[in-house]
Amino acid sequence: MNNICISVLLLLLLLMSCDDMAKKVDRNEQLSTDLIMNSKTAQENGKEIGMPAFNFEKEEHDFGILIDGEKVTYSFRFTNSGDAPLIISNAKGSCGCTVPNYPKEPIAPGASASIDVTFDSKGRTGKQSKAVTLTANTNPNRKVISIHSEVITE
Repeated sequence: MNNICISVLLLLLLLMSCDDMAKKVDRNEQLSTDLIMNSKTAQENGKEIGMPAFNFEKEEHDFGILIDGEKVTYSFRFTNSGDAPLIISNAKGSCGCTVPNYPKEPIAPGASASIDVTFDSKGRTGKQSKAVTLTANTNPNRKVISIHSEVITE
């Protein structure tokens, strides 16, 4: 009898916690239709439209040897090689020492832009490899660019 009461109590707690989690997701998360447009769903005035696409000049950059404490920036140039406006909704560095700055406005088909990535080498000795993950209305919707360096102390 005691085991049944404990089981019922645990089941009730589980159900209540799931309900709280669902409310948090519904309240805080909103999907953007810009990020789910693809060739099967993208239409404008009843006519199917194309997809945007990243075409980077290069997707990796090596800063070489840096002295501990140096801040360096590299501009990753790209062109929207697709046939629809490219919208970058987020750019996130793999750690706090890597900060991306990306265009907030749509990039027209055939237009070029850049993503500036700043790396702060303070307190980071040795070989460094950092990534920046871009979220956009492309297919796939995530693109990774990266930087490398070796940080030495004077």
